Amino acid sequence: MTSILILGAGGQIADQAIDLFLQETDVQLTLYLRNANRLKKYESNRARLVEGDVLDHTTLRESMEGQDAVYANLSGDDLEDQAKAIVDAMESTGVKRLIFISSLGIYDEVPGDFGKWNNRTIGEYLGPYRKSVDVIEASNLDYTVLRPAWLTDYDEIEYEVTEKGEPFKGTEVSRKSVAALVVKLIESSDLHVRGNLGVNKPNTDGEKPAFY
Repeated sequence: MTSILILGAGGQIADQAIDLFLQETDVQLTLYLRNANRLKKYESNRARLVEGDVLDHTTLRESMEGQDAVYANLSGDDLEDQAKAIVDAMESTGVKRLIFISSLGIYDEVPGDFGKWNNRTIGEYLGPYRKSVDVIEASNLDYTVLRPAWLTDYDEIEYEVTEKGEPFKGTEVSRKSVAALVVKLIESSDLHVRGNLGVNKPNTDGEKPAFY
């Protein structure tokens, strides 16, 4: 049975992914977050909770033992350090597969008026995301980096992807869509290995997300 470690399990995309993993797969989940009480509803024979910070190297390494894959859903000014901690723990425990959530815009890959708006709105916050992805890509891990568009809470699964080096498409995508892609990547362990993907809902081009 596949065992998955979810880092930043209290995040909104992670919450959608946990539901999909439990409903549609038979994987065993380890839910790693700073405040485990937030996810008590998931605690079961298929989901165990670990309270910890990704920069707590001992707890992270212990939680990594025996896992088949890691899904990281993190943020913060110290994201580069978190990425280094993940790579170190995975390399020391022999875990290879990593799904890592980043952000659109880290390569200035968003074209047109939306790209300009995106840079004005979140450009100053993108540095840690870019640096963390650089750390992941410099590792020997079987990673897949995801760069979602602006996120919605729509109850839908509808997405397309672009490769690193291609112009980003669309302006938005649902959290459930990103979560569904995470689950698909975990289930198909050779899919988009060492890939770096933009993720958007088709036909959402515009100067900014429709909900903004």
